[in-house]
Amino acid sequence: MLDRLLAAVREKRPVVLETELASGAQRLLEADASPAARDALRTDACVHAEEGGRHVFLQPWNPPLRMLVVGAVHVAQPLSAMAALAGYEVVVVDPRQAFATEARFPGVALRGEWPDAALAALAPDARSAVVTLTHDPKLDEPALAVAVRSPAFYVGALGSRKTHAKRLERLRALGLGEAELARIHAPVGLAIGARSPAEIAVSILAEVTACLRRPAA
Repeated sequence: MLDRLLAAVREKRPVVLETELASGAQRLLEADASPAARDALRTDACVHAEEGGRHVFLQPWNPPLRMLVVGAVHVAQPLSAMAALAGYEVVVVDPRQAFATEARFPGVALRGEWPDAALAALAPDARSAVVTLTHDPKLDEPALAVAVRSPAFYVGALGSRKTHAKRLERLRALGLGEAELARIHAPVGLAIGARSPAEIAVSILAEVTACLRRPAA
C-alpha cells in the first residue's frame, strides 16, 4: 500500500486512502471512485463517509497546487507572494530578463523561455492555475493557447473586456474553439473594484480559490 501511495505521489496523481473504521482495512482509491472521494480531493480535507454500509475515513493525497504566472510585472509580485502563502508552488515566466529577476521575485522560481515553450515544459495539470499578466499579445496569447488545452483548473488573463474581445479574435485565428476560449477568465479576478497591484492580486487569488474549492457544476 505504501509503495502504491508513494508511486501516486511521484506521478502527481490524485488518490484517496480509504480506511474502514470497523476493521482497519485500507485501500487506495482513484479520484473518481466515489462522490466522497471526489469531495475529499476537492476540499483537501479528510472525510468520514458511509459507503455500502461501511463507515470509512478518507484521506486525500493531492498533487501540489501550482500557479504559473506569465509576466514578471508589478501585479505578479504581490500575487506570487500571496499564492505562496496560500500553498501554491509559484513559477513566474518571462523572457524579459530585466523584469524576471531574483531581486524583484525573491525565492520565486523564474523561467526565461518564451511562455508557450515554458508552459509546454511545465505541463499544467488539474492542480495548476495559469495567469497571464503581460498585456502583450505575443507573450500572453501563445501561453493561453497552451493553457486552455491543458487540464489546468483555472486560466485567467489581464485586460479589459474590449482588450479581451480582440484577444479572442486573434486566438480564434490560431484555431482555438469556443469551448477552449470560454475557459479564459477575463478580465482576470473577481470584480471587487481593485485598483492597486496588491488589490488586483487579491482579486485574482480570490477567483482562483473559488474555482478550486467550489463544487463542480
